Amino acid sequence: MLIFATSDKGGTGRSVTSSNVLYRSALQGTDVCYLDFDFGSPTAGAIFNIDRAVHGTTTQTGLHNYLNSECAEPHRLDVWADSDRPSLRNRPPGAGRLMLLPGDVGGGEFPSSEERVRQCIRLFLRLEEEFELSLVDLSAGRSYATDIVLAATAAPELRSVKARWLVFHRWTRQHVLAASSLVYGDKGILETGVRRGHTYDSLLNGLRFVRTAVVDPDSPELEGLQPPQVAWLRECNQDLLEMASTNRVGRTMMIGSVPLDPVLQWREQLISDNDVYARRIANLETVEAFSSLAKRIVDDAAWETL
Repeated sequence: MLIFATSDKGGTGRSVTSSNVLYRSALQGTDVCYLDFDFGSPTAGAIFNIDRAVHGTTTQTGLHNYLNSECAEPHRLDVWADSDRPSLRNRPPGAGRLMLLPGDVGGGEFPSSEERVRQCIRLFLRLEEEFELSLVDLSAGRSYATDIVLAATAAPELRSVKARWLVFHRWTRQHVLAASSLVYGDKGILETGVRRGHTYDSLLNGLRFVRTAVVDPDSPELEGLQPPQVAWLRECNQDLLEMASTNRVGRTMMIGSVPLDPVLQWREQLISDNDVYARRIANLETVEAFSSLAKRIVDDAAWETL
């Protein structure tokens, strides 16, 4: 299965949420692969704490060079073996593979072309044979990366491969409107996908929204707020619920929600069980949200009942 992660704005938590969801999938026993298609800022290596790839790989065999046909195979990093974070080193018993395909240091955005689309198709077909789940982290907005993968997944060779889209947004007015525009607006995912050969309904049925950094007005962590502040938060939350529904970003199109977590406010990283139970710096609710989302994105029933 291919999962495409996108957002209309930077700072949505798209990459760090995607990384944590894939990490939880691996811990659940799934063989997974993370592709850094954020061509303008290939920094997924920093989230996985792989120091030599914090800005992409220096091997000249990253995804930039691969898609430009400058190398035969893209560079791979085994997170369990290559991470410089002790709590991530060594594959836990029962865990699946966790592989990162980084971009190239100094690489930037580039437009779609027939050969780049063909390279993308070849890569997706190989990964489909090897991994149960491959997550492609795209550049934000109406990007070249999005255009390339929409063209690739419309090709006959990939029509039998299940592909789904996750659109990330923070729980604010601006982000709700931006996420809606990215999907439904001019030159958005649906319009571009149809132009590339997808059918509108099939693409829409394989797309869901993920809310990040969501503040629950009834959370125990907000008990120190004054009653007028809590009332205002509840009013804001209700306004957002109505806006999301009006803009087709509401409950029936949402597959997951991730609460605001103090760790992720300060550092984009994987949250390990050690961070929750031993160090007690991260919230259990955040890990539970990641674990739930990891299961739901591959569960056909979860998508059919939305």
